[in-house]
Amino acid sequence: MELPGLAFAVWMLSCFYAPVGGYPNGKVREACTSMIPCHGSSPQLLPKHTITVNGTEFKPGDSIEVHLSGPVFEGFFIQARDAEHLESPALGSFMLADRRASQLLTCGRTKNSAVSHTSKAKKQHIKVYWIAPGDAPKRVQFLATVVKKYRTFWVKIPGPIVSQPNALSPATPLHATSEAVATSHPVSYLSKPFNASSCGRTKFCIRNPSNCDPESASCFFLSFQQEGSSVFIEMSGPSEGYLAFALSHDQWMGDDDAYLCVGEDHHVHTITAYLKGRSPPVLDSENALEDVSWRLADGLLQCSFRRSIHLPAHKGRFNLNASYYIFLADGEASEGGVIHKHQQQPLITNGMYNVTGLPQDIGGSRSPRLIKAHGALMFIAWITTVSIGVIVARFFKPVWSYSFLFGKEMWFQVHRMLMLTTVMLTGISFVLPFIYRGGWSQQAGFHPYLGCTVMALAIFQPLMAGFRPSRHAPRRQLFNWFHWSTGTAARILAVVTMFLGMNVAALDLPDPWDTYTMIAFVTWHVGIDVLLEIHSYCLIRKVEVIEYDRVQILQSLTSAEAEGRLFKQIVLTIYVCGNIVFLIAFLAAINQI
Repeated sequence: MELPGLAFAVWMLSCFYAPVGGYPNGKVREACTSMIPCHGSSPQLLPKHTITVNGTEFKPGDSIEVHLSGPVFEGFFIQARDAEHLESPALGSFMLADRRASQLLTCGRTKNSAVSHTSKAKKQHIKVYWIAPGDAPKRVQFLATVVKKYRTFWVKIPGPIVSQPNALSPATPLHATSEAVATSHPVSYLSKPFNASSCGRTKFCIRNPSNCDPESASCFFLSFQQEGSSVFIEMSGPSEGYLAFALSHDQWMGDDDAYLCVGEDHHVHTITAYLKGRSPPVLDSENALEDVSWRLADGLLQCSFRRSIHLPAHKGRFNLNASYYIFLADGEASEGGVIHKHQQQPLITNGMYNVTGLPQDIGGSRSPRLIKAHGALMFIAWITTVSIGVIVARFFKPVWSYSFLFGKEMWFQVHRMLMLTTVMLTGISFVLPFIYRGGWSQQAGFHPYLGCTVMALAIFQPLMAGFRPSRHAPRRQLFNWFHWSTGTAARILAVVTMFLGMNVAALDLPDPWDTYTMIAFVTWHVGIDVLLEIHSYCLIRKVEVIEYDRVQILQSLTSAEAEGRLFKQIVLTIYVCGNIVFLIAFLAAINQI
């Protein structure tokens, strides 16, 4: 029995070891479509390797010599694709010049349609031959992924475009090497920061916070100014990593026209890219920007450039005379210009705007409206209605025991109304994130799990109350315990959930203000609760005879507490006003993000 067990263990180890170690043998068929290594890190932005060819024209059946060269690298992956549809499958077939360093792979249904490395041996140059297929498109572009080290790699480095006879367009350059990813026009240094004096008059501006000064180290600024057939763009923000904006047809990332200013080694690289879903940006092989300038000073990253309104020769570049949602994001960038996912939600305009139309000076929001509504409703429910409802039920039975509303004791009707309102607000708020995300969010940590628990407890409470035994029934004491413990658990979990939710990227209230304010609210609520408990205890001590059987585990109130009716009403008024102040503070913070 030991040998089969050992064999199984060795087999399992080999299965799990292969993905962890990458593909040193070059068998990378899993990456045929994306050309992205499964190395668990983001690709570098600025390629250092170059693809060259020995000709610019081809006919079906022709052979083109392809060279990949640059600083020392370990792995590579080369394909040829339709230049007009770079997401299309690999086409044509390759022949090897050195079988020790390279090998043929089959991607899709085309045999030998890709070339990769055979080992991790260091290399600086690879030569292969590409054979044009009979059904080749008019224009073909070579792409390469290069791996320097396991976590240092470049994806889809754009190479030259080769064309069939009479297929060249004067507006399209023959060679689009990896060097074109960086700014392809002269770059200058900005001598002074931007200003917002022309916003709303000759410039279309987006500022966050609203009306902030772009010279300030806390201001995110983006402006567009039409000048003839082009638009001059300025972007500024408190970042030492990167700033980026994108034009989008909706308020979701994906299929967007993006522009990045990436800080690296005291310089700023201006890059155009295309956003596809939530994947890293796909860099353009050609940069259509002119008059590029940048500045890194006083904690600000600033860049400016000019772009033509229409760029028909550049696929993925939107026309600037149409209306779009505008995204503005910032994040960290590490060595090599590698950009990392933005830590905070991007600023998104509340509507679609035409930047070449009427000049405006607008703001935006870093939180979607549905998420704002979710947060606002939860604050109303768990800071206001539930807290007041609990205080009323716990301390105001003797105060309002002889007051009736719709045939029931007033304290009970107020308590029930507030609790049902809490359940209703929580239920409405609960579904909003699912509508926004279209399903479960994997980015919100424990917040959604705790939120589901709170929702379940909130629904269970009124259902349990519907089966409440009569006041003198034997099971009433058991019901009281369950009702109190379920409600207390729901309130505690709700506070924890709100603590976590305030820092979720889609809401992200100002920090540390949000934490301190929530701590202040919890302290306020506990303080009022303790004050009323002490008051109740003092009243009980004044009574000469206490009927022991009337002092229940969950009922610290006795008829003697009616003597403190005025005091309790004053405390309740102060408590309600205090809760409203906290609620207004949180709602104002939500409105400002």
